[in-house]
Amino acid sequence: MQKIQPSPKSANRAALVERLREAGILAILLLGAVVFSFLVPSFFSVDNAINGIGLSAAINTIVAIGLTYVIITGGIDLSVGSTAALAAVIGADLMQRGTPVLLAVLIALAVGAVAGLVNGLLVTRVQLAPFIVTLGTMTFYRGLALSYTGGQPILSLPDGFKRALGGTVLGLPIPLVAALALVALFTVFLKFTRTGQYILALGGNAEAVRLSGINTNRYITLTYVISGVLAAFAALVLIAQLGAAEPILGSGWELSAIAAAVVGGTSLSGGKGNVVGALLGALLLSMLQNVLTLMGVQAFYQLLATGVIIIGAMVIDRYTRGR
Repeated sequence: MQKIQPSPKSANRAALVERLREAGILAILLLGAVVFSFLVPSFFSVDNAINGIGLSAAINTIVAIGLTYVIITGGIDLSVGSTAALAAVIGADLMQRGTPVLLAVLIALAVGAVAGLVNGLLVTRVQLAPFIVTLGTMTFYRGLALSYTGGQPILSLPDGFKRALGGTVLGLPIPLVAALALVALFTVFLKFTRTGQYILALGGNAEAVRLSGINTNRYITLTYVISGVLAAFAALVLIAQLGAAEPILGSGWELSAIAAAVVGGTSLSGGKGNVVGALLGALLLSMLQNVLTLMGVQAFYQLLATGVIIIGAMVIDRYTRGR
C-alpha cells in the first residue's frame, strides 16, 4: 500500500501558511485582549478569562475538533448539536435511574459514535451529499431527544458526575483542561499518524487516495464517528456544569464549531485543517462574544460581528490557496 504524501515544496508552503495563520490569530487575540481591557475594565480579569471566555471556548473547541476532521475530508456535519442533545439526555436519564456514572458516560459516548457512524455510512455507502445527510439527521436526532424526554429536562444529576466533568483541577475548570488535552491529542493524531495523513490527503484528492489502494470510505466514516463522539463528550461536560440535561441542548453548536474551524484555518473545500487553529478560532469568537456582552451589545449585533469574521476568514483562505 502506497503512503500518500504531498511534494516537499507544497508541504513546506502549506506548513508556512499554517504557521503564519496561527501567528496572525494569536496576534489578534493578544491585541484584542489589550484593546478590550481598556474598553471594559472587567474584561481583563482572571475570573473573566477563565469562566467568561475559557469555558465558552472549551465546549466549542471540543466540537470544532470533530468538525475540523470532517471538513478536512471535504464533508460537513450539521448534526453535532442534535447528536449532543441525544447523547446528553440518554446519559443523564441513565444516571438518574441509578446506572453507574462511568457506564452511563460510556453509553452516552457510544450514542455519539453510532450517530456519527450513521452519518458516515450514509455519506460513503449510500453516497448522499454530506450536507443533505447531516441536515436530515440533525432533525432526526433532535426529534429522538425530544421524544425520549417528552420535551422535558432531566434534573438532579449525581454529584460525582458533576465533580468529575464539571469541577476543577489545579484551579482550572475541567472542561478547559479537557479541551486543551483533546487539542494536543488530535493534533498529534492528525499530523503524525498514517491515519491522519490519509484523512488530510482525502480532502486534497480523494480519487488519488482511492487509486493508491486505500479504503477511503473507512477513513471518511471515521471522521464522522470522531465528530459524533466529541459532540457527545462536549454535551456531557456541559450538563456536568449545569446539573441538568435538556433535549434542546446544542442548538446552534454546528454553526459555532464550523466558524471556529474556518477562522482557525480549516478550508471548507477540504484538504487543509488545523486543530490548534480551531482552538484559536474558538477563543477569538468567545472573546468577541464576551466583550460585546460586557459592553451590553445586543445579541443580533454579536451575530453580525461573528458573520463578518467568518466571511473574512473564508476570503483569506481563498487567496492563500491561490484561487
